[in-house]
Amino acid sequence: MRKKLATLLLLLPLVFLPVIGVAVALTISTDQATTTTTTAGPFDRIAIAFAAAAAVGLSSLSAGLAISAVGSAAVSALAEKPETFFRSFLVVALAEALAIYGLIMGILLWLKL
Repeated sequence: MRKKLATLLLLLPLVFLPVIGVAVALTISTDQATTTTTTAGPFDRIAIAFAAAAAVGLSSLSAGLAISAVGSAAVSALAEKPETFFRSFLVVALAEALAIYGLIMGILLWLKL
């Protein structure tokens, strides 16, 4: 079960990258075709909303997976050697920063609406 989950998590970006690339290419070609844009259309607003949701959701999911893996290792290392507290705390904090970066990106995208 764990091996299937790891394989899925490794292949997931390979599935989403072409989709994101096509979306970006369509956006760029659409943007270059129009000469003047004053306001964002309804489809642009929907795309920005989906991008904000994906930024927050995927970063939170990956941060949760990272914290679950790193947190258990940090607790076991801390139980064996209490002087490893700072290193353990630092690694868990870096994993949490991933969710915070995703939240910031989601907020910045949401402010574009």
